[in-house]
Amino acid sequence: MEKVRPALLKGFDQEFLPGEQLQFNALVDSIRASFELFGFLPIETPSAERREILTSKGAMEKEIYAITRLAGDPGDTDAARGALHFDLTVPLARYVAMREHALAFPFRRYQIQRVWRGENPQANKGRFREFYQCDIDIIGKGELGYLAEAEIPSVIYMVFSGMQIGDFRIRLNNRKLLKGLLQHFKVSEEIAPEAFRIMDKAEKETHEKTRADLQALGLPEATAAQILKLIVEKSSTDETLDKLSFYADKNELAAQGLKELDQVVKAIRLFEVPDSAFGVDLGVVRGLDYYTGTIYETTLVAHPELGSICSGGRYDDLASYFTNTRLPGVGISIGLSRLFSRMKDAGLLKPLEKTPAEVLVTTMDAKYLARYIGLANELRRAGVNTELYLEGARLGKQLEYASKKGFRLALIAGESEFAKDAVQIKNLRTQIPIEVTLGRLVEAVRAALLEGRT
Repeated sequence: MEKVRPALLKGFDQEFLPGEQLQFNALVDSIRASFELFGFLPIETPSAERREILTSKGAMEKEIYAITRLAGDPGDTDAARGALHFDLTVPLARYVAMREHALAFPFRRYQIQRVWRGENPQANKGRFREFYQCDIDIIGKGELGYLAEAEIPSVIYMVFSGMQIGDFRIRLNNRKLLKGLLQHFKVSEEIAPEAFRIMDKAEKETHEKTRADLQALGLPEATAAQILKLIVEKSSTDETLDKLSFYADKNELAAQGLKELDQVVKAIRLFEVPDSAFGVDLGVVRGLDYYTGTIYETTLVAHPELGSICSGGRYDDLASYFTNTRLPGVGISIGLSRLFSRMKDAGLLKPLEKTPAEVLVTTMDAKYLARYIGLANELRRAGVNTELYLEGARLGKQLEYASKKGFRLALIAGESEFAKDAVQIKNLRTQIPIEVTLGRLVEAVRAALLEGRT
């Protein structure tokens, strides 16, 4: 039989060893715990949606993966109507539109799922065609107050503080403010979206290129230079807000945006997010057109090369393509696969246990199989993660296996131990065994595990 070369598809190649998968799972668990701490509820939507759903907001069709079967029935038209979701926002909009009468508003949801996007994969930059996103959104019915926009940074702060990956900064801006600034500089509405996209890329480009790109839109050299200066100069939050009052006095939309931003900043402080962890930054633009109020980007202070590790913002109408109900909301998204990849490369991941099982029950003598199974069952009933070695092998090989997988304790018992109704508990880190009676097994194992954690 001809062998098939084992290989992965480009862009679908995030595959981990068990120890790395445990680290990834721990990251997911940490994020989920933070979301639930703030009262967000989980949902999960199908991997595939109808094509017209996914393209309703003008998504680029070349980035959407369609569903086909290698040998499908020509009459099976249902599968041909589907495609894999490229983000979690469009499925959320469809979900809320279908279930708005069953949901309690404001609707606070989190969603942690894979998405698929047909873009150019760059593993060294953490860009993949299949990846995990972790989203939260607060969605109102008819209206949604500014406090929701202020609470989101406190969730972000909780999430990344829990990861213990160093200092980070939640950067805020406001789209109304940005639009008002462009109006002040007499940038027409026709070219404003492209101006935003250029401004959004400014931190990745040289100042000269950003200025040249703005001038290429038809902006005078002096105007391009003023816009560039606004988005690249960094000041404290209060200094930035004070500086912006000059423009608010001259433009009504800028004034509205500044008022919203000032409200949000004051409320963020009430949520006890320290000033060292957040700030107003005019360099945050978010090129997507549907943001209408506060926008966010989060970066690691010591690793700015990682780019934004969490982003999002306020939008005024989530599901206008699916319902006449006005559903304003605010949310953020963490590109978890990208974040994990970059954290791994930067050495920022905390070391974890190599296996979720804490105890290995060795099997020295087949005639005592029922007793070994009984030991494992007793520990599992007590809530201790336990694996039973199932194959016949010498004790040395079993202990080598336990060490390689990262078990913390091994239970060893043969004829002499069972004759005394006892068992050895071996600490695999110190290699020191202790003998305990079977009646004290659970108590002794728990004490040994607790000692190992201190």
